[in-house]
Amino acid sequence: MSAIIRKIVTVVEETRLEMGQTVTPPTRRAAAIAVIENPFAGRYVEDLSPLIAIGEELGELLSKKAVAALGIDGAKAQSYGKAAAVGENGELEHAAAILHPKMGAPVRQVLGKGAALIPSSKKRSGPGTTLDIPLGHKDAAFVRSHFDGMEVMINDAPRANEIMVAVAVTDSGRPLPRVGGLTVAEVKGEDGLR
Repeated sequence: MSAIIRKIVTVVEETRLEMGQTVTPPTRRAAAIAVIENPFAGRYVEDLSPLIAIGEELGELLSKKAVAALGIDGAKAQSYGKAAAVGENGELEHAAAILHPKMGAPVRQVLGKGAALIPSSKKRSGPGTTLDIPLGHKDAAFVRSHFDGMEVMINDAPRANEIMVAVAVTDSGRPLPRVGGLTVAEVKGEDGLR
């Protein structure tokens, strides 16, 4: 791997009770987060292709770790999302280079599909920042029950010359969804919308 990884953290969240109501089966989401060295921290570089390659590598690594944390086959994942935070010596374009051009293909390969765009967020911040990973159904963007997010943080990341990169997957939508929209049973998964 071309990324210099300081640490990887995997988080699983399982909701069993919401507003006094039992959630059956429990909703589960997992995020795998890598803290990597930013090779371009503190300087402007025109060609960001090394970060694009890192994004492709991390897409596979992190999605495999998130799926394994849920203990499911990748094809059973229902929604996904990605996010990155650059340290103070980085620029937002560094996060964009990791998240956008090539990260999606390996994530989709691990999950066995993924017709919908992978929701993403990026920001610049310091150690202990909260990373909000937006989530959406992997095959149909109009499934409202899967409009969600996962909040993660690592107490010592990102440092000034680092990038914190996360991929999140779920085996369900929000607990107790009831705002209408396309249901999972109605998903065709052909155009990424329905």
